[in-house]
Amino acid sequence: MRTDDRHWNLTQDLDAFLTRADAFLSSQLALHTLPLTVTENLRTRGPHIYGDGVPEFGLLEQDGAVRATFFRTPPHRLNLTVLTPEEADALAARLAALGQRLPGVHADRDTAIAFAGAWQRHTGATATLRERDRLYRLGTLTVPRPLPPGGPRIAGTADREHLIRWHDEFVAAIGSGVFQDAAEWADARIEQGGITFWETPDGTPAAMAGTTPQVAGQIRVAPVYTPPHLRGRGYAGAATAEVSRAALAAGAREVLLFADLSNPTSNGLYQRIGYRPVTDFAVYDFAGPSASA
Repeated sequence: MRTDDRHWNLTQDLDAFLTRADAFLSSQLALHTLPLTVTENLRTRGPHIYGDGVPEFGLLEQDGAVRATFFRTPPHRLNLTVLTPEEADALAARLAALGQRLPGVHADRDTAIAFAGAWQRHTGATATLRERDRLYRLGTLTVPRPLPPGGPRIAGTADREHLIRWHDEFVAAIGSGVFQDAAEWADARIEQGGITFWETPDGTPAAMAGTTPQVAGQIRVAPVYTPPHLRGRGYAGAATAEVSRAALAAGAREVLLFADLSNPTSNGLYQRIGYRPVTDFAVYDFAGPSASA
């Protein structure tokens, strides 16, 4: 197939994007978990939940069928589905010609490498690897034993300030990804029942694990957070196992999560619970002539 048989359609119209992209995104739930969940949040909670900029979308079409997509919620990084090196280069050239200023890219490892290199060539920006993540899919859930003292509790309205504080601590610790205002995030998660605490016997939250709303049969576990002074006691594993169990009980066909490869503790924990690797992702930051602040 010649390269010129493939062309990118760019839009800021979420509904038009989803009309064309829905079947493609739903065809590979694990690989497309981020665009599925982010676009669902944009659809249900409004276009500015991740920032003041107008979200941007792209569709790579070939013979009338969608074969790749991207989204961006300014000021955050570009997020891509799988592209060949030639397709990544063509997209970088197109966005550079339009004067786009990108802070970085997040995609499967090979696509991220290809796009980062292409962006450097077309713009003169410097691309720096920021993070390597592994996407996992739940196989057979294995609840860690023995469980730590205490038990799970779904966060409610009275926990709002606690969730806001832990959200900000989590974002500061991770430092990458697509995040929204802490208060809006807390309100949405409370409304959805989307955060579970593992509490100590005296009712003190010791860790939290969240899940995204079910979209196209997939649920992603995120975030998982334990304050530094409470780590190493099994609280995160217990909370993660509980929300994974609840996701299965809710009928999810696939339960997914991302783990930072620089953290062998969390990767080992998730595998002991029953999560199995799908593929690796990478995050690159751009700096220089055509990178946004």
